[in-house]
Amino acid sequence: MSSAAHRPPLDPVTTGALVLAVAAVSSSAPLIAFAAAPALAVAFWRNMLSAAVLGPFSLARRRAEFRALTVGAGRREGLFCVLSGVALAAHFATWMPSAQLTSVAAATALGATQPVWQGLIARAQGRRLPVAVWAGVGVAVVGAVLATGADFAVSGRAFAGDLLAIVGGMFAAVYSALGERARATISTATYTTICYGVCALLLLVVCLVGRVPLTGFDAGTWAAVLALVVGAQLLGHSMFNYALRRVSAVTISVLILLEAPGAALIGWVWLDQLPRPLALPGLALLLAGVAVVVLGGRAARRVPPVSTAVPADTAPLRD
Repeated sequence: MSSAAHRPPLDPVTTGALVLAVAAVSSSAPLIAFAAAPALAVAFWRNMLSAAVLGPFSLARRRAEFRALTVGAGRREGLFCVLSGVALAAHFATWMPSAQLTSVAAATALGATQPVWQGLIARAQGRRLPVAVWAGVGVAVVGAVLATGADFAVSGRAFAGDLLAIVGGMFAAVYSALGERARATISTATYTTICYGVCALLLLVVCLVGRVPLTGFDAGTWAAVLALVVGAQLLGHSMFNYALRRVSAVTISVLILLEAPGAALIGWVWLDQLPRPLALPGLALLLAGVAVVVLGGRAARRVPPVSTAVPADTAPLRD
């Protein structure tokens, strides 16, 4: 009998958790666009504060696990945690600046191409991809070309932001691929603490080398940074994990795509920012293609052999 048969029915608390999670992750790009601080500085504080919140709990509860990652065979898993942190730093260093260069809607939608890159990584690893996944990749690529082409015709700055968002989605896929390997044997608390810590350290080095200011921001900017930590970084991800008790991973993956219209709505109401009309068809095609990739990959996992599927971690990384 499938696991879905044992899943409890959807209840009001779970429904509320899903609504809260979508709202939390949708706030990420608008908050970054609002913050009167360099994107790299915001990225550093976001990860450093998250690691500071998770670190004491993880070290108190998982001390033996941390030690195991420094000796013998555990060093390999520890290395994957560190490499995941490197990839996460690259993701934040590209995607977060994109939210300040292009529109909130474009940055969110183009960053959500992570499942597309995840599928291509799986193919490079020798896994066969279902036809539906390739169809979704094609639709997503066409949508991305249309969206970025519209921005290029209007603003070179916005086009640069579009490209950074796409690269951010690629690094998010690398982060997930490495994290999939690490989390096979390591608890989520230990993994995220190491990953966020490594990410924060690398971003600190980049900021210091590039002389990016890390202090001197106004109260509104610090409030935005704290909102990113509590919302997108901690609360949104946690609520999605909570909902997995009653909602399938496929449903969660598709619901996460609501981040794009959610971010666009927040950007419109709060920042008076609308995506360019010429980019709207491309963004719609992009999200449709990503949804096909997610659904096609998940459906294939139910059909043996398992090796024909997209990896389990095709849900977009939450920014």
